[in-house]
Amino acid sequence: MSAQVKQSGDDVTARGADLGHIVADLNNQRAASEHSGRRYGPRPLLPSREAVVGVIDGLVAALFPRHFGPPGLSDEGADGFVGYAVDVALRSLEEQARRELQLESEEADKGGADQAQQASEIRNGFAAALPKVRALLESDIHAAFEGDPAAKSLDEVVFCYPGVTAVIRHRLAHELYLLGAPLLARIVSEIAHSETGIDIHPGAEIGESFFIDHGTGVVIGETSIIGRHVRLYQAVTLGAKRFEVDEHGALIKNYARHPIVEDDVVIYAGATILGRITIGRGSAIGGNVWLTQSVPPGSNITQAKLRSEAFDDGGGI
Repeated sequence: MSAQVKQSGDDVTARGADLGHIVADLNNQRAASEHSGRRYGPRPLLPSREAVVGVIDGLVAALFPRHFGPPGLSDEGADGFVGYAVDVALRSLEEQARRELQLESEEADKGGADQAQQASEIRNGFAAALPKVRALLESDIHAAFEGDPAAKSLDEVVFCYPGVTAVIRHRLAHELYLLGAPLLARIVSEIAHSETGIDIHPGAEIGESFFIDHGTGVVIGETSIIGRHVRLYQAVTLGAKRFEVDEHGALIKNYARHPIVEDDVVIYAGATILGRITIGRGSAIGGNVWLTQSVPPGSNITQAKLRSEAFDDGGGI
């Protein structure tokens, strides 16, 4: 028995020694990594993904308290809940924005910028945008209800439609992107992506009454511009045709490279639209179409039809 105990103790000691080496090696790897290196001072705190999730969940509940607020919330209690939820979310948002700004300042070697003041401005600008966001979302919800014969009620659309879930979060993320918090915005968009399978970059500009039906596999790139009353189906891609590089072979960023989709366009399942091209107003793009050229208003673009010919009695040989 004593031999077994000794053997067990030796195993624990050996595992502890191995673990110490692993921790030390991982520490060395972090120190050597480019994104962890610093020129001065302690490392800044990174934004918290968990905190951002809390901010967005709180804001979604505030925007739609009857659907996502506390169970049994009365009409009389809704305003009190909304005020509380918005206040808590904005306080947390301001801290996460401050962390992003501090990180950006450190990476750019800016030094003494007033991140606290900038974070407060982001918070205030975001708060001021919430009524506008709510109005846009109302138009999106009605577009989903009116555009899908399977929708039985507006409540069903809000509760159940992944396209609406993704668009709610995109509208919030886009405001953060415009206000100068692109990292927080991207975290929000990737949360929506993981929940719905719909990938909308927060930089994409999207007009009112936007509806994504079914939604799985939809990709909308950063510089896409989408007009009013546009409808997309699953697996649609609004992407870049190619990635431009500079004289050193590095990718060029921050230039317009995704499509412009004008008002009243329908894009059916599986269509791929690439490059800075324009889909004219009122057009319909058929399923599985691959499109890299602009089309005029009122276009109806479909795949080439299968041609079938019968050859009897040796004809065609």
